[in-house]
Amino acid sequence: MRNELKVRLLLTLLLLLIAIAPLFACTSFLAGKNATADGATMITYAADSHVLYGELYRQPAADHPKGSMREIREWDTNKHLGYIPEVSHTYSVIGNMNEKQVTITESTWGGREELVDTTGIMDYGSLIYVALQRASSARQAIKIMTTLVEKYGYYSSGESFSIADPNEVWIMEMIGKGCKEKGAVWVAIRIPDDCIAGHANHSRIHKIPFADKKNCMYSPDVVSFARKQGYYTGSDADFSFSRAYAEYDFGALRGCDARVWAFYRHFADDIDRYLPWINGEKGAEVMPLYVKPNRKLTVADFKAAMRDHFEGTPFDMTNDIGAGPWKVPYRYRPMTFKVDDVEYTNERATATQQTGFSLVAQMRGSLPDAIGGVLWFGVDDANTSVYLPMYCSMDIVPYSYAVGNGDLLTFSWDAAFWVNNVVANYAYTRYSMMIGDIRKVQQQIETSLESNQTSVEAEALRLFNESPEKAAEFLNDYSCSRAADATAKYQQLAQFLIVKYLDGNMKREENGKFNRTEDGYPASPKFPGYDERYYRSIVNDAGERLRVKTPQL
Repeated sequence: MRNELKVRLLLTLLLLLIAIAPLFACTSFLAGKNATADGATMITYAADSHVLYGELYRQPAADHPKGSMREIREWDTNKHLGYIPEVSHTYSVIGNMNEKQVTITESTWGGREELVDTTGIMDYGSLIYVALQRASSARQAIKIMTTLVEKYGYYSSGESFSIADPNEVWIMEMIGKGCKEKGAVWVAIRIPDDCIAGHANHSRIHKIPFADKKNCMYSPDVVSFARKQGYYTGSDADFSFSRAYAEYDFGALRGCDARVWAFYRHFADDIDRYLPWINGEKGAEVMPLYVKPNRKLTVADFKAAMRDHFEGTPFDMTNDIGAGPWKVPYRYRPMTFKVDDVEYTNERATATQQTGFSLVAQMRGSLPDAIGGVLWFGVDDANTSVYLPMYCSMDIVPYSYAVGNGDLLTFSWDAAFWVNNVVANYAYTRYSMMIGDIRKVQQQIETSLESNQTSVEAEALRLFNESPEKAAEFLNDYSCSRAADATAKYQQLAQFLIVKYLDGNMKREENGKFNRTEDGYPASPKFPGYDERYYRSIVNDAGERLRVKTPQL
């Protein structure tokens, strides 16, 4: 009886965590190797959480004595969950990529509450980082992850995983079976080499191509378990994983699938045909798991996709009064609100203020793993941050991005996360005025890094042919120096923005140098005021009181 009460209490706690799932809401976009300009596979990740500090994780390669055990702690909370046997050798991992260029990212969608297993050991974060330390390919990572949950139980709720290596890109979706049955139901589908895909906090896999064993893997009971639970009664051919295990509501479509729709819309044709799906209209055509782009994508394209706020769509966040007088494409929580008992929503875009870190993973089979695998890594809001190259062979982390350099409750000017936050949060106050200054610095840094990539990697390859250790040391020095330079430039940018926009004015400047009079006195600033829509809203609210009238004396 006592154990049953304990299980009920644990289930209540986990369901509470599911109820606040937007705290851990992430976005991932994917591309096969024939859908990119350089033949790389690519996946992205925005680790969005109101309690996540942006830093770059690293686990060194290691050999482990026979009988060693590995502790499992929940990634979101650091809660101890248990132990599993360690393998004899683990690969080095930097961020979400290992030394073999295997990369894994995720997004949480929760799903049916009764399928949460509070007795399991493997949470979604532990699955990612354990698999990265053990897998030399995407297929092997899928086998490792699914074997672990079958043996030790799955602690998390519904999850989508992006799993990729230099040759293949997969989406795997997984959900538990509840406390009475260990393991999980899951399905993994390979994205065609010439296609792009995405997931953003809602299950994206519908029909399963059961006969395509080369490009589809699944748990044997993926359909029969749904039937047993009463979630589905039809044929295998008509079965939808998403509809069975992830119930649909307004938020799932407008707050989640809409981000994928916006990504597709940038790079593929006729995507507006799925707008009825996003709006939840009856009989709407299901948005596909993947689409073929109308051109080959670059790293820069993926960076831009991670900075999206629905610009140019019906959901453009700069067009309604919520954007204020400076067209701010951000809305603070809660996501929904009521007026006169009618519920409304704030848009949830890909770029969001509560991002801890984000990345664009570039994996290339044309180069040795040590050079071919690079994380373009940024901290805080992807829209205002800088993506820096972190190679999978690195054995150190740049100081400003290192674990322990500040935390979410401890400010540090030495931490890239805090420096980026100063820039971003100041811009949120007067976005349309400041974003141009931020873009100038951001693009100077990123354009330089992108243009230097070929020559840097050519030198790394030359050194690799002499000694892999020399190449790793060279890339260590390069990435660390670029990180230090970017952090310093953003420190300067923060100070520049504070001076230029002090007190709601706008200092006059040319090429970053503020104007002075002939006598050395600060030049009179500009008074930019507000836009016409904002002035009209003031008039509608208090026009009679504020109206300028001719005195009748």
